[in-house]
Parts: sequence; structure tokens; C-alpha cells
Amino acid sequence: MKSTVSDDYSTRSSEWIGDMTVWLRKNGEDNSDQLSRLRRQLRLARERELTPRQRQFLTRYFDDGLSMKEIAEEMGVDPSTVSRTLRRAKERLRRALQYAL
Repeated sequence: MKSTVSDDYSTRSSEWIGDMTVWLRKNGEDNSDQLSRLRRQLRLARERELTPRQRQFLTRYFDDGLSMKEIAEEMGVDPSTVSRTLRRAKERLRRALQYAL
């Protein structure tokens, strides 16, 4: 059974999610400029706002994919130190980027 929606979006009534996906794809805004600006701002904020240790922990955790425990063992610190350092780094980045967009 076909729905009564225009032909561009016609689908079975049980496929509403797919229907919505098609609509969003056709009518959604392109946010590539915003994402590009955010990436630039994030790169700058990492360089300017974080301490060397925060940058190092953030790189090892997010870019290299190490766990907090692995970073702690590598750096010779307690895992809770890694956790606190990452939390503070993320908070600094959030504050720095809050008004960047």
C-alpha cells in the first residue's frame, strides 16, 4: 500500500523513517562550511588554550585511541589523573569554542 505523500517521498506506511530520511536529504541544509570552520577553530584552540600535558593526553586518547589506563601506564601517572586532565582539557576547549561559531 502506497502512502498519499508526493511521488518523491512515496513509500509504504511502515517506512516512515526512510521517508523522513529522503526528505531530510533533499531539504536539509549543507553544514560543510560550519564543520570546516569548527575544525579550524578546534585545531587553533588545541594549540592555544591547552597546556602541553593536556594536549598530549588529548592526542593519545582521541587521536591515537588509547584508553585512560594505557595513557596512565605510559606516562607513569594514576588513571584518575588522566581522567581529570582530559575533563579539564575538554572543558577548556568547550569554553574556547563556545563563541567561535
